[in-house]
Amino acid sequence: MPLHRTTHHPIKPGSPFDDVYALPISEQILPKYKMPRSVSDPRAVRALIHDELALDGNASQNLATFCTTWVEPEVHMLMDECLDKNMIDKDEYPQTAEIENRCVHMLADLWNSPEGETTLGCSTTGSSEACMLGGLALKWRWRKRREAEGKPTDRPNIVVGPVQVCWEKFARYFDVELRQVPLADDALGMRPEQLKDYVDENTIGVVAILGVTFTCVYEPVAEIVAELDRIQTETGLDIPVHVDAASGGFLAPFLTPELVWDFRLARVASINTSGHKYGMAPLGVGWVVWRSADLLPEDLIFRVNYLGGDLPTFALNFSRPGGEIVAQYYNMLRLGHEGYRKVYEACAVTAHMLAERIEKMGPFTLLYDGRGALPAVSWKLADPVTAGFTLYDLTEELRKRGWQVPAYPLPAGRDDTVVQRVLVRHGTGHDKIGLLADDIGAAVDRLMTSGPGSHAPEQPGFHH
Repeated sequence: MPLHRTTHHPIKPGSPFDDVYALPISEQILPKYKMPRSVSDPRAVRALIHDELALDGNASQNLATFCTTWVEPEVHMLMDECLDKNMIDKDEYPQTAEIENRCVHMLADLWNSPEGETTLGCSTTGSSEACMLGGLALKWRWRKRREAEGKPTDRPNIVVGPVQVCWEKFARYFDVELRQVPLADDALGMRPEQLKDYVDENTIGVVAILGVTFTCVYEPVAEIVAELDRIQTETGLDIPVHVDAASGGFLAPFLTPELVWDFRLARVASINTSGHKYGMAPLGVGWVVWRSADLLPEDLIFRVNYLGGDLPTFALNFSRPGGEIVAQYYNMLRLGHEGYRKVYEACAVTAHMLAERIEKMGPFTLLYDGRGALPAVSWKLADPVTAGFTLYDLTEELRKRGWQVPAYPLPAGRDDTVVQRVLVRHGTGHDKIGLLADDIGAAVDRLMTSGPGSHAPEQPGFHH
């Protein structure tokens, strides 16, 4: 006979004592095609979504992405403060608009615009949108010039090297022929001497890449400009350059300030960059800046009044959050020239270390060792026939340890060469890349011993 009788009182739904995994929504498969009829406890919903997101890869081990995967706590706080700010509504949020304007002019100054305090530019959702805006301005100026000369405007083309897919999208979406210069046998980017075979009177511009996605090198912008100067002298063709500095725009001014690639070259009409790459802002912000205001055609700027005031806008997207822009401004104030240089000098040292480790492993040939351009490393198999494995096999081996290291063929001209690439970003420390090198060595040992597909599972703590 118990000394005390226990009475069980049922817990009412919504009680703080309810366990999130014992609530109704937790006892079913989450809806995938139809919105549920009833409301659910917010704690349970958050927990269940959190559990699903845990199935994603670890962003800090994603060495394929150029994008920011680590930010300071202060950035998180500023982003929270900006959740309700629609940056396009400049009449309602004038200070966010002012911060965007400051970022534009700071970038114009960073890139040596002769009109840095008065030129035009804007934020975008990323470099893809920024590239399209730069391309549209090229097309509009070319068309206006052709119309003034009484010449046809129905066959515009743009000349590029090994570009990211956004330029293919631009060409298709806006009816421009994409003339892609293939890679020479030993080249990692477009070479100036190739241009003469691709430009003509219908060329709206040449795109030079400061940080080639596939190989991590900078294309020689100054030499490309010099070649176009020579072509103009011989043919009269005056072809502008847009620099796609999605990655290099926040690196070159600090790591290689002596490199001439920006508005110091008069033929460079516009530059874009990704704030959410080496600008260290959270995902969702890019920038495009013109050398001078007159290079952005007036008829590409729209003015709206239904948000209050007369608001000029030039972008493919309209409503956008202001947090990423504010975070970009935070980074510029927080780091300055000195901070950006220190962060990326550290990244470059780490990239050099990885390059040395890769080179010593035996089966690889370095394509890029992290010196002079992006803090990154790319390599290929020295002899794919005798290696006994492919880089795709190595990618799958590394994935078992959580690493995301892509293997892919180079663009047209060298598409028979498969490479791997590692990007070293802010928050990707020396020790972590050392652990990656250990795991690459261990994976190579297993693959060379057992062959692809037949190796034993990785044992924790086993390093090369």
